[in-house]
Amino acid sequence: MIHRHSTYHQQLPRDERLLIIGNGMAGHRLLETLLKKPQRPAHITVIGAERAPAYNRILLSPLLAGEMERQALTLHDADWYAEQGVELVLGEHVESIDRQAHQVTTASGREFDYDRLVLATGSRPAMPPIPGLELAGVHGFRNLDDAAALTRAAERGGRAVVIGGGLLGLEAAEGLRKRGMSVSIIQRDDRLMNRQLDITAAELLEGELRSRGLKIVTNGRLSRLEDDGQGHVRGAWLEDGRFLAADCVVVAIGITPNAELGRSCGLEINRAVIVDAHLTSSDPAIHALGECCEFQGQTYGLVEPIWRQVEVLAAWLAGEPVEGYIEAPTATKLKVSGVSLYAFGPIEADDGHEVLTYHDPQHGDYRRLLLRDDRIVGAVLYGDTAAGPWYFEQSLAGSNVQACRQALLFGAGDAKPLLATPIRRSDIPLEEEAA
Repeated sequence: MIHRHSTYHQQLPRDERLLIIGNGMAGHRLLETLLKKPQRPAHITVIGAERAPAYNRILLSPLLAGEMERQALTLHDADWYAEQGVELVLGEHVESIDRQAHQVTTASGREFDYDRLVLATGSRPAMPPIPGLELAGVHGFRNLDDAAALTRAAERGGRAVVIGGGLLGLEAAEGLRKRGMSVSIIQRDDRLMNRQLDITAAELLEGELRSRGLKIVTNGRLSRLEDDGQGHVRGAWLEDGRFLAADCVVVAIGITPNAELGRSCGLEINRAVIVDAHLTSSDPAIHALGECCEFQGQTYGLVEPIWRQVEVLAAWLAGEPVEGYIEAPTATKLKVSGVSLYAFGPIEADDGHEVLTYHDPQHGDYRRLLLRDDRIVGAVLYGDTAAGPWYFEQSLAGSNVQACRQALLFGAGDAKPLLATPIRRSDIPLEEEAA
């Protein structure tokens, strides 16, 4: 349990040094937000492990698919940092933090002093304990280098195996297919995107992807990757004895927080760096943000909660009144290979749920609402997702929808005129995707 150190000042005085480790989307968003504050610190240094300035990681999928140019991903070029008076250090890995001296050291031996430190080190692909993952031709899909390596592999043609049937795995698979590869997806669960979709929506998605030429193996348990005898992967063995030939393998089964820096310097760590409601670690001079932090047992992979963390931390550093970060329901809004999905709340119905369903197989549209006591507590939309935000709004408000129940599946236009007066409720059980 982290306790607030009341003797440590909240506001970062203008003459103190703020050091941000990590120039990904979370670190960059924090920097942009701080620069708009009237009490912005005068000395800001940003250290990024990647050689490129901050870019939009969400757009790696269209980049891999050849639908977008590399420069379109850049959030700000290096000149922008200089114009803002920010010191930008790229291509440097921070190796250690000396909390007593308030100093960090990079792999090249460079030392940087700080008065306040923010860890925004993100995450890396989770790697299962499978023999063969060290082989050449096995890739993650988290950064520009990964996208470039996969693009080069696709240009050589051949066969690819993608391990993981979540959002990232499907986007990688579709990108490689569009580049001309023959692609198989191995999904450990019984359906694709099992954290967001019920069985009907997942079957619709699987049918669409199969029609494009993707091969999909559900309930697929990977045993090992096979070496071609020269240190390169040649395929994947499943536990049931099936063999999938592969010139390229992509591992996309989730993320692991980059919390090693915090662990090595003695911060309180669980799965990630544990923080309080003001994103402060067990050391009051060190904060953590985004995928490398953990708050009340929760870690993060979606941008919406991370953006709310940024607002809290920026206000805290600027000395503005801020109540602190709290968990809030989040809807998952996704575009998977040209198919729109929108989901929130529990995926599976229980005995206390009333289930409303609309399905138009001809147009590929599907909507399923879960109601409890005449209030929406969950939804899965596939295809036409226009009504999704309105359903989520009613769920958050705890609106009694009994009066518009018959029109509910047709969206806000038909249901809203009949809607009863909203009743606030704060304990709606919602689940959020982990990337």
